Amino acid sequence: MKTLGIRNLTLAAAVGAAALIGGTHKSWATDAISVLLCPFGCGPIAGDTILMNQMVKEGADVLLLPQETPGYMYNVREMGRNQNKWKHSIFATEDTLIQIAYSGGSPEVEEFLPEPVQIPWKLLYGEAWWGQGKFLVTFDCSLESMADLEGKRISLGLRGQSDWGVFSRLFLEHGYGITPDNSDIRHMTPGQLTQQLIDGATDAAVTPIGAEPSMTNFIIPGPVRQLEATGKKMCYLGVTEDIVSVLNEKFGTTWLYVDLPANTLPHQDEPLGIAFNKGFKAAHESFDETRAYNLVMTVAALGPKMKELHGLWSIWSPDLMTCGLSEDNTHPGAIRAYKELGWWDRTANCDPMTYPDAG
Repeated sequence: MKTLGIRNLTLAAAVGAAALIGGTHKSWATDAISVLLCPFGCGPIAGDTILMNQMVKEGADVLLLPQETPGYMYNVREMGRNQNKWKHSIFATEDTLIQIAYSGGSPEVEEFLPEPVQIPWKLLYGEAWWGQGKFLVTFDCSLESMADLEGKRISLGLRGQSDWGVFSRLFLEHGYGITPDNSDIRHMTPGQLTQQLIDGATDAAVTPIGAEPSMTNFIIPGPVRQLEATGKKMCYLGVTEDIVSVLNEKFGTTWLYVDLPANTLPHQDEPLGIAFNKGFKAAHESFDETRAYNLVMTVAALGPKMKELHGLWSIWSPDLMTCGLSEDNTHPGAIRAYKELGWWDRTANCDPMTYPDAG
C-alpha cells in the first residue's frame, strides 16, 4: 500500500539524516512516533517531514514519522478500531471531526463513517485552523451561491478527507440541498480535483485556506496558487452565518463562522463567508505521558525555526498550539509541557474543544 511505502520512506530518511549528523545517540526504535496524516501531496505531509528532519538534526527526544493516509476522516476511524495504535501513534484531526465521529453510523454520515467513534481523544497541540470544504471556487462567475450548483459538476476531496470531502458534502446537502442525486459530485484527491477545474471538466471545486486564532495570518496553499496561475477570474461560493448555525445545531459541532476579509484569496473582491475548524495533533489517553511531554516540548522549541522552512508552519505561534485546549480535553503529558513553558494560561483566550454526549 501507499501508506506503508510512505512510512518506510520517512523512516529511511530519518535514519539517513541521523547518520549524516553523526549517528543515532537516541533510540529511534523506542522514541519514534508514527503520525497519521493525509493523502500524498497534502501540506501536513511535507510540513511534518521537514519537522522530522529537524528533530533528527537537533537530536530531539522524540522522532515524528509522517504516515500518508486517505485523510483525517480515515484517521479517526483507524484509530478508533485499531487499539494497537493507541500507545504508539498520534494522528492529525480537527475539533469538528472528533465531534461528528460521535454520530458515526447515522444516516447523515454513514457514507463516510459507518460506525460511531465515541472516544474522547486527547489533544496535543494545535497546528492550523482550516476553512476548506466550507466554501467553493469556480471560474463560472454567474454562479452566486452554493444553491446554484444543482445539476452542476462539483469536484470534492476524498471520502476519507474531513474538510475536503466530508464537510463539503455536509454543507452542500444540509445547507443548500445539493446532493449526488441532483448534481454530479465527484470525490478525488486535491491535485486531481484542482486539475479538473482548470481543465473545465468541473464547474466548481473545493480549495484550501488556513488561518490562526487572531485571523490575521493566512495560509494560501498550493492548489489556490495553481488556480491563480491560469490567469482566469476566480470566484467564490461562501456560506452564511445562518447555515453554519444550522450545521452546528444538527451535528453538535463548533464550526466558527468568519467573514474572510476581501483580498485574502486571489481575486476575492469582497468579504467571503467561511466556516473554520481547528486542526490538532491528538492521541488516545493511554499514549505515553513522557512521549507526549517530549513531543510538545520539541515542537515548541522548533516552531520558530519551522516558520521559516515550510508554508504550513508560517502561522505557528504559542497561541495556535494552545487554542482550544483545556484540562479536560488535553493529554496530561502535553499539559505538563505547556505549564513548564509558561503557556498554559493562554488556553483561557479560546473556547475549549468540547465532546458531544455519547448516544
